Amino acid sequence: MRPRSTSQSQKAADTAAEVSGLLGVLFGRAQAKAPAGPVSASQTRALVAIERLEGGNLRALGQALGSSAPATSRLCDRLEAAGLIERRLSTASRRELELSLSRQGRALLDEVRRREMSELQPVLGAMPPEALDHLAKGLAAFREAAAAAVDGATEDVRRTVAQDPTDEPRLRIARPA
Repeated sequence: MRPRSTSQSQKAADTAAEVSGLLGVLFGRAQAKAPAGPVSASQTRALVAIERLEGGNLRALGQALGSSAPATSRLCDRLEAAGLIERRLSTASRRELELSLSRQGRALLDEVRRREMSELQPVLGAMPPEALDHLAKGLAAFREAAAAAVDGATEDVRRTVAQDPTDEPRLRIARPA
């Protein structure tokens, strides 16, 4: 890999700031339209991680969220009390619990994604077809670069970034807690 020039680095930083800002506006609009619900943005982020780690344990969830073990355990207590996740004894180790979404938790995530898409689709629909093609190619390159950046990361992080190349390009942003 060749080193980046200062202008390339500055352009990448400017682009990152612009994309982050635009996604923040769209995410904020989707949140504002959301009916008052039982979960916060950080809890929604945890539900997305649990979905991705289906059957994973508290340690894996804590790593995915960048949270301590006690904070992760308290978070799961609240999500379980709300009926959004289920904890079961692991089949591999009786000392561990496996986490999974409940039917209610899956329905909540589906609703969150519908709201986000309802904000994103009109924006994409207003773009000319050739710009959409460029965006799709850019997102594919972004996915490749992200996969390379997490090459040494844990398997759950790699699963988040890497996808089947035949899939439509999609960008999932994990919001900070």
